Amino acid sequence: MPNYTPPASPRDEVQGYVYLARLCSKVRLHASGDLDPEFHPNMGQAMDAWTCQFLHVDYTDVQRVILNGASDEDVLMWCWENGRKPAAYELEWWNSFMRNRGFRDDLTEKLHFRKKEAGWQDRNEIQSFFDFLDADDGRL
Repeated sequence: MPNYTPPASPRDEVQGYVYLARLCSKVRLHASGDLDPEFHPNMGQAMDAWTCQFLHVDYTDVQRVILNGASDEDVLMWCWENGRKPAAYELEWWNSFMRNRGFRDDLTEKLHFRKKEAGWQDRNEIQSFFDFLDADDGRL
């Protein structure tokens, strides 16, 4: 059985932006063959897509920049130059939105389903999808 590398935590920040480091990490790991295949169908979807939408860039363009060797910080700069640089208050809203997805919102049922599917329905510390992702990657 292959030993895959978990991507960066969704909580890891790139100049104050949550999740972008995870997106970049998944792209790099996928390209090197070190990303668990369970991630493959959702590449560019859900939180990946939301991150790109927030920055007004296309996922495939961001993927290309990453695969051309850009650091996480370079990717963010590229997004600012080719999409937009949100205001500080927008970034605060964004980070809060992302950190709390699944907690008393439209994705709560999906989070409960995923927890049950993983056999974690009794793990009360998993309150959001960030918690779930960190638990799934062995960090929580």
